[in-house]
Amino acid sequence: MKALVYDGVEQMGYREVPDAEPRDGEHLIRVSAVGICGSDMHAYLGHDNRRPAPLILGHEAAGVIVGGPRSGDRVTINPLVTCGTCQACTSGRENLCPTRQIISMPPREGAFAQLVAMPEQNLVTAPEDTPLDKAALAEPLAVSWHAARLALEALHPSQDRRALVIGGGAIGLAAALALKAMGVDEITIAEPNDARRVFLQDTCGQNAVAQAEGTFPIVIDAVGYAATRAAASAMAEPGGVIAHVGLGEDTGGLDIRRMTLQEITFIGTYTYTAQDFRDTAQAIFDGRLGPLDWFQKRNLSEGFTAFQELRAGQVAHPKIMLYPDP
Repeated sequence: MKALVYDGVEQMGYREVPDAEPRDGEHLIRVSAVGICGSDMHAYLGHDNRRPAPLILGHEAAGVIVGGPRSGDRVTINPLVTCGTCQACTSGRENLCPTRQIISMPPREGAFAQLVAMPEQNLVTAPEDTPLDKAALAEPLAVSWHAARLALEALHPSQDRRALVIGGGAIGLAAALALKAMGVDEITIAEPNDARRVFLQDTCGQNAVAQAEGTFPIVIDAVGYAATRAAASAMAEPGGVIAHVGLGEDTGGLDIRRMTLQEITFIGTYTYTAQDFRDTAQAIFDGRLGPLDWFQKRNLSEGFTAFQELRAGQVAHPKIMLYPDP
C-alpha cells in the first residue's frame, strides 16, 4: 500500500509500505479520507517523543471495510483502542484506560495510508447519505464534544450559558459547533490569525474576534499555550469553568490565585469516551453540527506539502483532509 510516512523532524515521504494487517477481532479498512490533526503537526515538528520516526501518522479517518462479513460497510473510525475490562473502561471512561493505544502511535500505525486495521468496537457505521470525508471529522469533533459536555456538566445552573473559545482551528471551531448543538447560543471564538478569522466569519458563520473582551461563564482553551491559559484564567467568570483541550505547551499561564479566590473550575480534557464518539457521529449524521464544509482537500501524495504550508501559517481552513488513491 502507499502511505505518507513521517521520517524525522519536518520530513515526510510518500512511498510503498507493507499492507496493514488486521489482528484477531479487527477489520481492514480502505481509507477514504483522513484529516491532519494538531498532534500530527506536533510529531512532524519533533515535539512528541511518543511518535518516533519512521511512523505512519494520522488518526482522523473514515473508509470502507475490505473483506470479511462486513466487506463494503462504510465506517468512521474511533482511533482510541482500549482494553474494555479495566475500571475506566467498564465505567464508560475509556479515554482514561491505562493501557489505551491510538493509531498513529506505536505499536499501531496510523491512517495516512491506503489501508488501516481497527477493532470491530472502534467502528461506527456511516449512512449512505453522509460523505466519508465528513464522517472522518467525527474524531476531532468528538474531542470538542467531550470538552463541551464536561464544561456544561460543571457549570452552575445559575450561570448564563455563554462561552468563549480560544483558538479557531479545527478543535476550537468544533467546540463552538458542539456547544451550539448542546444549547449554547452565545459563543465567541478568539482567533488572532486574520485569514482564519475571516474564514470563520464568512464561511462558518461564527462570531470570531481577534481578541475577546470581558468575562465568560465557559472558556474553552483549544490551543493550550501559556498565553492562552493566562487569557482563560483572566476571562473566566467568577464561578465559571475552563475546559482545557489544547496541548500546545506543557506549563505556565494559569492564574491560580484568581482561580482559587473566584472558585473557577479547571477541567483537563483528553479525547473522548466511546459514547461521546458515537454521539458525535450521530450528530454529524443528523446534521446537528452544520454543513461541515470547512476543510481543504488534498491528495495524500501532497501531504508533505500540506504539512509545510500548515507550518508556515499559510492555511486559512481549520482542517486539511487528505485523500488516498483508490
